[in-house]
Amino acid sequence: MTGLLVDKTAVVTGGSSGIGLATAQRFVDEGATVIITGRRRAELDAAVARLGSRVHAVAGDVTVAADLDDLHDAAARLGGIDIVFANAGVLEIAALGSVTQEHFQKLFDINVKGVVFAVQVLLPLIREHGSIILNSSVAAERGRPGNGVYAATKAAVRSLARTWANELAPRQIRVNTVNPSSTETPGLMAFADNAEQFKSQRSQGIPLGRLATPEEVANTVLFLASSLSSFTTGAAVPVDGGYNQI
Repeated sequence: MTGLLVDKTAVVTGGSSGIGLATAQRFVDEGATVIITGRRRAELDAAVARLGSRVHAVAGDVTVAADLDDLHDAAARLGGIDIVFANAGVLEIAALGSVTQEHFQKLFDINVKGVVFAVQVLLPLIREHGSIILNSSVAAERGRPGNGVYAATKAAVRSLARTWANELAPRQIRVNTVNPSSTETPGLMAFADNAEQFKSQRSQGIPLGRLATPEEVANTVLFLASSLSSFTTGAAVPVDGGYNQI
């Protein structure tokens, strides 16, 4: 077998749909064995059926310590890991004045706490020269109305990557973020009453004039996971059609 990730083992949180599923597919295509996580067993089973025998599913919630222990044990049974894509996240909109305790807690629990403790529980299993990729967002650098709490969680993820890149450099483990703009995933499209109108509205301000596809984000994650980016760490790599660039 040939490929960028032959003999590598990867973990993708939130791997049963959207960017996570597309990334798991790219990893498999390039020769990796992949563990995917998700909260919904039916979606996980469908993903495994689609992706094939080198994919293992662990049902669980990244905010629940016992579920992360199950993820650790599954990775340990495979003998260690080379790549972690901390992708699980949630988007909710609330402008200042309508932010609730529940909104704030949910977003920080999943988008920040889930990233911290998923990576931490897997860290002893990550081999030297491994790669950790965190899914941040262009929102980390923007002030889009209604995105205050969500953007803050993604800015926190970006900050974590900088610190962890320093902390893990002695082990030659690289840590980077991928920063997508609006991407045509089931999670985003759940906000749409009219799909085409919604995509048109979300594309405003993106120089390339459209949303990203999950596969386009996955291609960048693959780059960061592979030896093609062997001298890249602490970076935030945009996949945004120029939205935050020009």
